[in-house]
Amino acid sequence: MIEAAATGGFDAVGLRLLQVTATTPGYPLWQNARMLRETHAAMRATGVQVHDIEFVRLTPDTQVESLLPFLDIGAELCAREVITAPYDPDHARMADKLGRLSEAAGARGLGVVLEFFPWTDIRTVDDALALVSQAGPNIGVLPDSLHFDRSGSSHITLAELPPERLRFAHLCDAPVRPHYNEAELLFAAREERLLPGTGQIDLTAYLRALPADLPLGIEVPRTKTMHAVGGPELIKETGDAVRDFLKSIDS
Repeated sequence: MIEAAATGGFDAVGLRLLQVTATTPGYPLWQNARMLRETHAAMRATGVQVHDIEFVRLTPDTQVESLLPFLDIGAELCAREVITAPYDPDHARMADKLGRLSEAAGARGLGVVLEFFPWTDIRTVDDALALVSQAGPNIGVLPDSLHFDRSGSSHITLAELPPERLRFAHLCDAPVRPHYNEAELLFAAREERLLPGTGQIDLTAYLRALPADLPLGIEVPRTKTMHAVGGPELIKETGDAVRDFLKSIDS
């Protein structure tokens, strides 16, 4: 990932250190000293940084103490943010865990952000802002253009988020339809999105609601293309397409 990101012209990567589903990988570097050494070596050789580590599913069973090795590795990699995801119907309990996670991460120089999804209880940017406000003063909201659009989130709320709540955002494109079932939402999120500017999401409005200097994480899984051309070529194509799109928006 780091070497391919360098070839693709990216400044940083997000690393999925925790496995999220049974069919997607996770890389627990605290359990693999050789892989950790190779990761550090790749960072030194390329100059690519680790921006964020992901992601913590906040469930009824989540134990903050069990995540400390994950946070320690994030700090060792000089990551900036920890991405969390809301999977607990008890919002008070989730806010408490999010707050305690933020304290543990902050002690290691890491920020914590909450990403919202249209298939969870925390569906919109307004829902996410309400939860992080309950959880603590330093927890951010992470908007993703796919989830933002498909949840019907408010551009007004997005534009009014204070800097301590909005520290980076995800960018991609996708088809837009009147309705989606959960299977369709999950498939787009995990398997097949579109390069910015090739779908129907109003990315111009989305980007205009964000600060001009906000870091953007490019999250465009395209599983079929990756199998056809390989990860490095996919990432290079993605980087070229994103830069061309952002230039067209600026012009």
